[in-house]
Amino acid sequence: MEVSQRTAAALAAVAVLTVALVATARAADEPNAQAQIDHGKATYAEKCSHCHGPGMMNSGTITPDLRAFPDDRTRFVTTVKNGKNNKMPPWGDILSEDEITDLWAYVSSRRRP
Repeated sequence: MEVSQRTAAALAAVAVLTVALVATARAADEPNAQAQIDHGKATYAEKCSHCHGPGMMNSGTITPDLRAFPDDRTRFVTTVKNGKNNKMPPWGDILSEDEITDLWAYVSSRRRP
């Protein structure tokens, strides 16, 4: 009986530690996610807003409303890197991988439901 109690106590301790580690990891990721959004916002303002508009939509142009961009990171990255239909220039040689990742974080954060 004593072995079972020790086993139960050990399992409970492992469970508590696991929950604590997951909570710590999530807390550590949140500031990083906000930092990515903030960096993406700055990059967007500098590199993208002149065509896509300061609010991610620019009526009167051919650019899409980026607030309605699908939840498709791969498509976003490909479009940013390679351009689109000879209307959007490629940015793959101008923006770093981190800048593109931060842009995606910003655009994703502003997506309309």
